Amino acid sequence: MSCLASCCVASTCGLCTSVASGISKRSARLAYCGLFGLSLIVSWILREVAAPLLEKIPWINSSGTHTKEWFQIQAVLRVSMGNFLFFAIFALIMIGIKDQNDRRDSWHHGGWIAKMVIWLLLVVLMFFIPNVVISIYGKISKFGAGLFLLVQVIILLDCTHSWNDAWVEKDEQKWYIALLAVSVGCYIAAFAFSGILFIWFNPSGNDCGLNVFFIVMTMILAFVFAVIALHPAVNGSLLPASVISLYCAYVCYTGLASEPRDYACNGLNNKSKAVTTSTLILGMLTTVLSVLYSAVRAGSSTTFLSPPSSPKSAEKKPLLKAEEMEEGKEKSKETEARPVSYSYTFFHVIFALASMYSAMLLSGWTNSSESSDLIDVGWTSVWVRICTEWVTAVLYIWSLVAPMLCPDREFF
Repeated sequence: MSCLASCCVASTCGLCTSVASGISKRSARLAYCGLFGLSLIVSWILREVAAPLLEKIPWINSSGTHTKEWFQIQAVLRVSMGNFLFFAIFALIMIGIKDQNDRRDSWHHGGWIAKMVIWLLLVVLMFFIPNVVISIYGKISKFGAGLFLLVQVIILLDCTHSWNDAWVEKDEQKWYIALLAVSVGCYIAAFAFSGILFIWFNPSGNDCGLNVFFIVMTMILAFVFAVIALHPAVNGSLLPASVISLYCAYVCYTGLASEPRDYACNGLNNKSKAVTTSTLILGMLTTVLSVLYSAVRAGSSTTFLSPPSSPKSAEKKPLLKAEEMEEGKEKSKETEARPVSYSYTFFHVIFALASMYSAMLLSGWTNSSESSDLIDVGWTSVWVRICTEWVTAVLYIWSLVAPMLCPDREFF
């Protein structure tokens, strides 16, 4: 057994070394996404298999009265805390980087073997931390996960506005037709999905006023988005409104699907495992895509990801005067300080918050009262999702009316 373990460790180290050596400066952002994805896989695996092992560790199982669900939550939180500390430390180290001549720029893009070792050590060390520290981290993670959901909303708004602007700039009839087709399609999908939610979460013979309120509010918001976006005084478009409407319908579904399985108005309570699996997969996919988009978008964003020193967030100005360009061009190339294209600190903060969110998703927001087979179930999850939907609506409406209220500022 020990020989097999040694072989596995050796092959894993060899794989990590080859992968680390193949990471270039351009692919560093994707490498961070890969490392984050690895943390999700480790958390998921340990959640399923680590409970019997944690029961044998005296400083974790100090009272001897904990349930299986509690040990599963402990495994998820400890991996999450190690991952959070890794990205939080890098976020602190990268504060104040303005140009690529800064030595810390190479720390951000290189040294991947050392980074993998540090990440692994942090994760392992978390299993030696007292339970009280993990409990405090679990409470803080609820707020961090909420912040990440807010970042998700901002990223979605940025994406939809960029998508709309890219097609409008083409100024061709076929792209306008495509905009209209996608917008109508998203609206049809949003309202049809909302109708299905009435069937699933408002079963006959039960007083489900709360569920009806959530679904009706979602449909009203979709209608309000279209009215405001198409108002002559607002420089809006139907595409972002339709995409946000569809997203709100999805968030409403995830919230209602998170209702306790013994709740009479949860019409899917007889399909607990199927709903749980789909919710987990969609939640994880949304998390990974959000982090991946923020990583890729960081290099070209002109909004919240680019620092003031970035050439993409500032006005286009010549870096050198004409006289300086004539004298010693080769020397200027060596000494010129090229500004970074995005904020490294904010980049790592995204991953740190995503670590907290993934922990909440896998641990059901640290609610161990439900069955261990259920993921992200409970009234805490319901209200977090619904509040996320409403915050999304407020932010989108603000993005439409803000240019009128603050004409001197640029939004998206």
